[in-house]
This record gives sequence, structure tokens and C-alpha cells, in this order.
Amino acid sequence: MVPETAATTTPVSEVLAKAVTALGGQQRDGQVQMAGEVAEAMQEGRHLLVQAGTGTGKSLGYLVPAMLHDKRVVVATATLALQHQLVERDLPRLVEAVKGVPGLDTSYAVLKGRSNYACLHRIRAGVPDDQGTLVDVPTGSMAEKVLELRAWAEEESEQGGSGERDNAPRHTDREWRQVAVNHRECLGASKCPFGAECFAELAKEKAQRSHLIVTNHSLLAIDAIEDVPMIPDYDTVVIDEAHELTARVTQAATDELGAGDIERAARRATRWTADAAGDPAGDLEDAAGALAEAIEATSPGRIDNVSTQLADALVLVRDAARACLSAFPRESGGGEGEGDAGRTQAKGMVQEVFVNAERMAAGSQADVLWLGEARDRFPARLHVAPLQVWGPMRDKLLTDKTVVFTSATLMLGGDFSAVATSLGLKPTEREGSIVAPADDDTVLPWKGLDVGSPFDYGQQAILYVARHLPQPGRDGLGQAQLDEICDLVDKLDGRTLGLFSSRRAAETAAEAVRARLPHLTTLAQGDAQLPELAKQFVEDPHTCLFGTLSLWQGLDVPGETCQLVIIDRIPFPRPDDPLMSARAKAADASGGNGFMEVSATHAALLLAQGAGRLIRTMTDRGVVAVLDPRLETARYGRFLKASLPPMWSTIDPALVRQALSRLGQA
Repeated sequence: MVPETAATTTPVSEVLAKAVTALGGQQRDGQVQMAGEVAEAMQEGRHLLVQAGTGTGKSLGYLVPAMLHDKRVVVATATLALQHQLVERDLPRLVEAVKGVPGLDTSYAVLKGRSNYACLHRIRAGVPDDQGTLVDVPTGSMAEKVLELRAWAEEESEQGGSGERDNAPRHTDREWRQVAVNHRECLGASKCPFGAECFAELAKEKAQRSHLIVTNHSLLAIDAIEDVPMIPDYDTVVIDEAHELTARVTQAATDELGAGDIERAARRATRWTADAAGDPAGDLEDAAGALAEAIEATSPGRIDNVSTQLADALVLVRDAARACLSAFPRESGGGEGEGDAGRTQAKGMVQEVFVNAERMAAGSQADVLWLGEARDRFPARLHVAPLQVWGPMRDKLLTDKTVVFTSATLMLGGDFSAVATSLGLKPTEREGSIVAPADDDTVLPWKGLDVGSPFDYGQQAILYVARHLPQPGRDGLGQAQLDEICDLVDKLDGRTLGLFSSRRAAETAAEAVRARLPHLTTLAQGDAQLPELAKQFVEDPHTCLFGTLSLWQGLDVPGETCQLVIIDRIPFPRPDDPLMSARAKAADASGGNGFMEVSATHAALLLAQGAGRLIRTMTDRGVVAVLDPRLETARYGRFLKASLPPMWSTIDPALVRQALSRLGQA
């Protein structure tokens, strides 16, 4: 049952006005329209896609109606930055603003995956070594950092803190693994001697008592689609940054398997299965060798037809892992708080090998299997991912819950259809287009709404397509592109964000600008951690920052810091991308257009996100320069341009250089 709270008759618009005033903001027409439509969708149980441009204030546009809704609401975000903003800034101020509204439940909680919380058992009892024996004190170069993390976690426990990774002292992934566990390694609250203090369990208990739960796309996917209960019952979910949802759901449903994983699991299992008949752990290690040989004989890339050798090896691993699991002795009949962490972790590792090998051996048409390339010291690994996620999302999320999708980028090619389809909604189900009877259970009605943006893109931004340049080739940036980049940067005297299709292209461009414009500071992704690079970029206006995917979507630098965004080429997925190519092939086979449905849609989404880095406030001005002439010359160029903010467009190199010079002088 979804808990109900006392309904309030206070209008959404009135509560929104109080919240905006409390936050020191300015109410916008788009925000008011959005809040009203979200409240109506929640009340009627109808799905809603709402595109709200940067600066609209969409967080309050859904938080206010969510707070007023009479049943529990989940808010799922893609990035930690937005989650942090909601929990640390927007929600506390909203609660303060609405505390006088009668009948309102303002309780809220944050819920993350178990590995995001420190584990008190691992901290106090130690970390299992390769043989499963608990080792109390870490050794080696990371010992000092691990001890610091342990001390922090104990302090969090004493002071009633959350124990969340985001609040911990700076650390690496490897260091964090020494103080945290995943769901397979966890003993469970009833068997753990520290279950009553467990950060993850306390977070779940708080969520159970709360009206509003803030989580992430991955946890939502595991809960709703993977059928692993992680979130207390809820009525409605608001998915912010919804343009990223299908990628996050895909990521959550992707599994990997390598020979090294199996060998480690076998070593851990040895101690616990030594008394079993035969040698189940040894058999599992032998199966790892068979898989290693099969991988060696397989070419990297998508595997449409699994070889007999690889199929046999996967079956061998699956069966050996199953036998090994059966060989684990039953836990002793100890009472509450008497679980064995070494045994739990060892069995969890074998269980993961079994589940992944079973999935890969099944050869389901609903999955895509591929072999990644070996890199440096890391051997090649098998990967398996769902061919599509719209089906499970439709069946397991959209059919049972009311869903509000929101983002600054939901309309591609000027329409909601592409994104709606990828999420599990049909264009024929859109309000005003429904062709089936209204009482048909298979119809999921939805509405698409664009509340616009407070920015005047036609006056604030120029879209420049360098039509005179040669079409991008496979060899990366050519001399003509490098000349264009240096010239544009020179006219503005820095203040440039370069978004590139590859790390090599970003580094090549950075080297060229450093050589020709040594008076500017030119940073390339990888020179330092992203927060440090962003800090340098903001502090010095005569700076350029060049990078790849994480800069396309994760950077927010308003003001004069960024007045030129350079995009080297249309960001189509790589032709050898196993999953994207499989999805395009499947679309073609079903009578669709794989290029437009997969590749062009992917490119449109990234282009819109990249171009969106430029205008972040009402006073921002600048140029988005696309160095790929296909945006003007190719037939699909119109679809891509229609996905971008409505900037003033030109192909005139001289005009753009004049505009940049004026910006630089100003």
C-alpha cells in the first residue's frame, strides 16, 4: 500500500509563489505552467513529458506539486550534482517556505544503493583477503586514507550522520571499497552485529517514514525493472534529467564477466567448500581457464553468432558456479547478529559469476553480447546488455506508476516522439492522438508539454556551422579544423569550451592552441580532476577547456567564463559500438530507420546538451560553433538543428569572427 497523507486545498500556484520568494528567486511563467501541469498529471494518473529550458526553475516546478500530492512521490535524478542541490538547497528551503500550509507532509529522505554507504561491519571487523580471512588493519600506500575513512565513518555513526560516500573525505574507488560493501556482500540487518547502526538500513527506514524520496535513475531501475525491492511503495515518480534515463537503465542492466572474476571467486570459495565432495572451487577455476581460451579465440566487438568454443565455456562456467554454490555449507544456527562476512562475500562472488554466465549462455534475442578490447593490464571481458529498455520500462514502471519525465532536452527534431518511444510510450497514445478505446488497459495516455525558456536565444546566441570546412574524416582533426579552432579562440581571447568526439581530438586541439596562442591558458580533460579544471576555467577568463563526454552534459559555467562552445563533429555513436549498432540493426529489421531512430537521435540529444552549455543566465552571450558541415548539407541536418535551442544561425565565417571580437573587447 502507498501511504496517503492528508490532502491540502492550498493551490499549487500559491505554494509555488511562497517557495520562490523563500529561495530568493523570480517566478517564471514556464515554471507556473509546469507546476500546474505536473499537479494535474499526478492527480489524474496520466504520464507527462515536460521540457523546461535552462533557467525555468524546473526543480520547484515538480517539487511543489510533489509535496502537495496526497501519496508518496519518488524523485529520481541522473547526476549527484542535482541530487545534492535538491537535498541540500531546494528541499530545506521549500520545507521552510511551506511550513504554514495546513495538512502538508514535508518529510523527505535520500536513498542510494548500498555501496554508497560506509559499512560498519567491514570497518570494525575487517576486509576479507583472497582466502576470505578478515584482515583488520590495511597495509600499503592506501592504509592512511582507509584509516581516515574509517575514522570518518565512526564519527558519522556517533553524530547520527548519513555515512554517505558524497560526504566522505576525498578518496579513490579502490579506497572506498575497503569501507563499503555491495548488496551481495552484505550480511543483512538481522545477521549483522551492527545492523541497528547500519547507515544503509537507517536510510531505508527514514525513506519508509517519508513522503518524498530522492534517489537516482539506477536505483529506480533496479527497483522497478529488475524487480529487486529497493524503494518503499510509491504512487508517482518524477524523473529529472530524463534524457539520460534510457542510458542509465541500460547501464544498470549491463553485466560483465572475465576469467579473472571467476578465478577470484574460486579462490574465495576454496575455504568454504573444501569439505564438499570433489573439488567444486577447483572445477570453477578450471572453467575460468576454458573461458580465457575461448575469449582469446574471439574477436573484440559484437558477437552475433556465438562460437561453439565460447558457448561451451560459458555453460561450463555456469554449471561449475552452480555446483560451487551448492557446496557452501549452511550457516550455523547462530542467533541474530552472527553472520560470517567472509562466507557471505565469497558466496556473493560465486553467485554473481553464476548469474552473469547463465545470462550470457542463454543467448537471448533480448540481449546483446560483445567482447571488449583488452587495455593495458586489463584483459578482454565479455559484456551483455539489453537490446532495448523501453519494453521493460513500459511493462514494469509505466503500467504501474504515474511518471513525470522532465529535462531541458526532450524534444528532438522539434517533437517528443523520439524520446517518448525510447521511454516506452507510443506516439499514438499522446493526448489528442489516442486511437484505442479509453478503457483499453494497453493504452498509456501521455501528454507532451514544452514550457519554453526564459532566455532569448535569438538575441543571446549564434549558431555557426563551418560549412566551408571539409567533412570530418576517421583520422581525427585535420589542419583546416585546427586552423578554424585557433582563429575562433584568438578572436575571443579565450573563454572557450571545446567539446570533442574523442580524447585524442581534444588533446590535439589543445596542443595546437597552446602552440599558436601561448598567452592563453589551455586545459585538456585529464590534466587534473574535472572539478579542479572547472575551477581554473571559471577563475581566469583567458582560458580554454577542451574535453569529451563528461563536459558535454556535466558542466555549468554561467557568465563570461564561457562565450564560445566549439563542437568538432556531429556526435554520432561509433560505427563499431556494439549496443548502438545492434539497436540500429534491430530497428531496420522491424521496418524502421535504424540510422534516424538510433544514431541521429543519439547525436541530437548530445548536440542539444552540448549547445546548452553556452547560455546559462539571462545575461549570457556567445557562439556555438559546429565544425561539421554535415549539419548544413546532410538531409538529417534539419532534424539535428531542430533539436537545438532556437539560436540565430549563420554559415558566414567573417560575421562570426566579428561577433567574437566584439565579445572579446566587451
